[in-house]
Amino acid sequence: MITSRRAVAGKKAWVCCRCRCISTNSKQGAAERRPSQKLPTIPARTRFAPSPTGYLHLGSLRTALFNYLTAKATGGQFILRIEDTDKKRLVDGAEDRLYQDLKWADLHWDEGPDIGGSFGPYKQSERTALYQSHAEKLVHSGHAYRCFCSTQRLQSLAKERSLLGLPSDYDRACANIPTEESEERASKGQQHVVRLKMPDVPPVYIDLVYSVVGKRKGTEKSQSQRAQPSYEDPVLIKSDGLPTYHLANVVDDHSMEITHVIRATEWMSSTPKHLVMYEAFGWKPPIFAHVGLLQDASRQKFSKRNLALDIRSFQNDGIFAEALVNFVALFGWSHRLDDDYLCLQDLVKNFDLKFTKGNTIAVPNKLMHLQKRYAQKYVREGGKEYASMVDQLLVVVEKHLEAYPDSRICPTNELKARIAALLHLDAKNYTTPQEFFERNSQFFCSLPREKYRSHPGDHTLGKNMGVIVRLFESVADQEWDEASLRQGFESIVNALSAKWDQNTKPADGPRPTLQHFLRWALTGGRSGPGLMFTMSALGRDISLKRIKDAVAKWDTLVAEVDRD
Repeated sequence: MITSRRAVAGKKAWVCCRCRCISTNSKQGAAERRPSQKLPTIPARTRFAPSPTGYLHLGSLRTALFNYLTAKATGGQFILRIEDTDKKRLVDGAEDRLYQDLKWADLHWDEGPDIGGSFGPYKQSERTALYQSHAEKLVHSGHAYRCFCSTQRLQSLAKERSLLGLPSDYDRACANIPTEESEERASKGQQHVVRLKMPDVPPVYIDLVYSVVGKRKGTEKSQSQRAQPSYEDPVLIKSDGLPTYHLANVVDDHSMEITHVIRATEWMSSTPKHLVMYEAFGWKPPIFAHVGLLQDASRQKFSKRNLALDIRSFQNDGIFAEALVNFVALFGWSHRLDDDYLCLQDLVKNFDLKFTKGNTIAVPNKLMHLQKRYAQKYVREGGKEYASMVDQLLVVVEKHLEAYPDSRICPTNELKARIAALLHLDAKNYTTPQEFFERNSQFFCSLPREKYRSHPGDHTLGKNMGVIVRLFESVADQEWDEASLRQGFESIVNALSAKWDQNTKPADGPRPTLQHFLRWALTGGRSGPGLMFTMSALGRDISLKRIKDAVAKWDTLVAEVDRD
């Protein structure tokens, strides 16, 4: 929204350039200029307009998501538009990847290049004639002009201005070329661009996040006051006849009836240029909301050319689409709910335009927290997501066993069942397939034990190792389940209690020391599921072998610990 002031009956008044309403109440005018962060009461039309010069990354996914949510929360339409006019920087396959990644994230569009719509075509490369005709309209109305300056002159001008410590703006050398001469030179094929003629002071506008943006008249030096006049006249049509982002963006948003534009703050400096064109064309501009940039822990801006942040890399790592979308939704949007765990349907239901100012630091730990929450949900529901988790883990396990065949302890035909059992027991610790396997690798292959860490009661326990082995050996193979093993464990605790030195810590008897030893004996000291499940899953033979092996090494271990 653009506002201006004019005299009304001897008073200063605020005029809304959108609806042309006038207020002579300064307080009321200020309130009207304060943007509402509530959703519109009518269906919104939003768009995501990526350029296939790279792959979808966290920042662009966030932009797509906010526009998607605005549309869906109001019963509107979400449009996908491909801005592919920068031919030199297009990346092969990037456009197809954009479609795939958005669909993976469940952000489906209502209109777009692949499905069509009433406002197509939806690829800018197919709309060139439309942009050129609108550029001509601006030239004829005096809001734009043809610039015939050579590349060499522009480079020389930029160098000269740089040495003076000035921005590399244009000097309008071609702005006053007579219309007839300009038309003739263009008709003869002389190379040129079309530039927008910017006012000395760009228009002030209202942003949903930053409120009033821009400088008012009188706050900048006039051109006559400057040491060297310069004009920020952006190119609208390049010398090859293709549009720049500025013109194509405005023409497309208007012709596609876009009502809301949500994008990163890096585009705030471009917004006044766009508003000048809206005014020149006599069009109503959309509502703008500029959200902060995404930064890593070192406060560096994320880049779509950083492959570590490519959305496909998250997919390949086994991150759930729902978890990633949930994670990205929290970048610059605030809600009043008690929990950040919000699936896409919850986001649509609770979404508003309450965006936060400033840049956002992405914290990976938050993503892992959400990943665990969704893992528990999928395992509990037992649907296609759970089946996918099992399949992905199976690939990781089999890859490891192929590389280390001698370490295998689980038959191939039992791998899926063991994976499923582990997921049901340990889903709360699931992050990625690879990390989950590493956490539970002892159930699939033999691994070297970690160095034993001493525990109070070790010496007393060492005198009674035979009791541990005998009582577990007494559990038959057909009874080797969690319930029977728990009984056996309690029998060992009772047997050791009678022999336990009451002066030996811990004060609650042998139980903690026995658990500590068995954890080390069975898993090498790695954390994981409970001991009884571990022994049941490993089976009688492997469990007893590992316990006996640990007992055989006990004296050496204790001696090493004592030396340390």
